[in-house]
Amino acid sequence: MTRVLDAGRKEALSGEARSVVVFLHGYGANGADLLGLADPLADHLPDTLFVAPDAPEQCAGSPMGFQWFPIPWIDGSSEQEAEAGMRAAAEDLNAFLDALLVDEDMLPEQMAIIGFSQGTMMALHVVPRRDEAIAGMVGFSGRLISPEALIDEVMVRPPILLVHGDQDDVVPVQSLPEAAEALQAAGFVDVFAHIMKGTAHGIAPDGLSVALAFLRDKLSL
Repeated sequence: MTRVLDAGRKEALSGEARSVVVFLHGYGANGADLLGLADPLADHLPDTLFVAPDAPEQCAGSPMGFQWFPIPWIDGSSEQEAEAGMRAAAEDLNAFLDALLVDEDMLPEQMAIIGFSQGTMMALHVVPRRDEAIAGMVGFSGRLISPEALIDEVMVRPPILLVHGDQDDVVPVQSLPEAAEALQAAGFVDVFAHIMKGTAHGIAPDGLSVALAFLRDKLSL
């Protein structure tokens, strides 16, 4: 049985949503942590609803935050617990996305996902395995988990933009080309990348600008 994800939202500036962007936060954070990005994006995407769910589990390493799944080298969990947590969270997230599309009367091609860190890991796992392709996905500062499994499990191949800081000491920047290569090996054609110079584990203005251009292109209805 899937868990219901609580979510914050920022309504479309125009008053009529014709697309939706879903933010997936990182380990130990919450939906509100990324929902603030809606402010600089909304001026350029006035017909877009922004939604940011909290991950389904309280985070052991950050009691005020949430996690999509345990991280063994941080919280002492086992690899088996981490894998089981990710599978369960993927079911929760898919159910959330399905319900959101129904509730907002939108099609998958009207939806984009922005992930950060562990949220990017979730997005890279879930998005290719959905029955129908969304408009696009932006992944900041994350990595593709179990890349060897993607070729056999991929269902759809929407456009993906990967963005990473070259000074990231949490998720190494090498994770970007590794993910891009695995996506291309699995048949993805539209894989884009941007390196944020001098940026650690975060989102710099240039990365957000590239993400905005990507979203404006992919969500043009």
